[in-house]
Amino acid sequence: MEKLQATMPRAIARPFAVSVFLAFAASLAIFALGPALSHVEFPPDQGYNWYLWKRPDPDVLSRATAWGGYLAHQVFLWGLIWWAQQNRDRLRDRTTMHPLNWVALGGTAVFAALHAAQTALFYDGLAQDVPVMYSQGSVVLVLVIILLMEAPRRGLFFGVGKGWFAATRPLLVRTHGYYFAWAVTFTYWYHPMETTWGHVLGFLYTFLLFIQASFIFTRVHTNRWWTFALEGTVLIHGVIVALVAGQDFWPMFAFGFAALVVITQMHGLGLTRATRWIIGVAVVGATLAVYSERGWTRLEEVARIPLIDYVLVAVIAGLLLLVKRRFHL
Repeated sequence: MEKLQATMPRAIARPFAVSVFLAFAASLAIFALGPALSHVEFPPDQGYNWYLWKRPDPDVLSRATAWGGYLAHQVFLWGLIWWAQQNRDRLRDRTTMHPLNWVALGGTAVFAALHAAQTALFYDGLAQDVPVMYSQGSVVLVLVIILLMEAPRRGLFFGVGKGWFAATRPLLVRTHGYYFAWAVTFTYWYHPMETTWGHVLGFLYTFLLFIQASFIFTRVHTNRWWTFALEGTVLIHGVIVALVAGQDFWPMFAFGFAALVVITQMHGLGLTRATRWIIGVAVVGATLAVYSERGWTRLEEVARIPLIDYVLVAVIAGLLLLVKRRFHL
């Protein structure tokens, strides 16, 4: 946190630090919902694409509060993004907090309290009506788009590839906020505020992403250490969710996302070559140590996440270039 604050102007460093502290506090406060949720009995697990944590007897009111909270939150964020784009000239100073940023942070606090109350009273979410793969897929695409947007600065493969898809960046800079706001808000209201560690850490992650959105048009929003921390948090979240669920493929998340760090993400931080070599060797060594026990035939797990992400980068970039050429964007 100190290193992050050191790279930020003082006028925004303190609000940022307080916001992150409150995100951690709000996440831990979710455990206080435990007594209110103890009566919920989950339907039997129905296998693939089934989300366990939803009430067995949904009604009109439970659905209305979940979808209503989501829609209000979504309109709020999209409205802020639209206003900011229409008033860019009033937001040129990136070294200070604007009223827009305070409104966004206040809205995040309001919708955090609203979701907690909705969970305690109705224990319902968008999971009642939407398959879990939609929630997971929306966040995966956020990470893929970040890889594409950041490529002109850090490359795609060990610092190489900065110019490959650079033509897509201006379009993504103008439009990514709407998609990111949808993906994070949809995922946020997809889950009830359950008290498992996997859920709590997931809500912490979404709170941090809402903070990122709230600091739009400040240097926080583009701080390379902060954005790297957001990308890297998915590794921790993925591993803990798998462990809590008793799933044995946690190394796929641990070393798959670590591979993204080594191949792409750490190359935009200004690290020395020696530091990058140390990180790379440490990740490779840890991977080999785990799979020497796990079995070499399962080593292909590590390639799944990077392979999917880089293929999606190429596909999305290709589609964006076609759209850009077709509509002269």
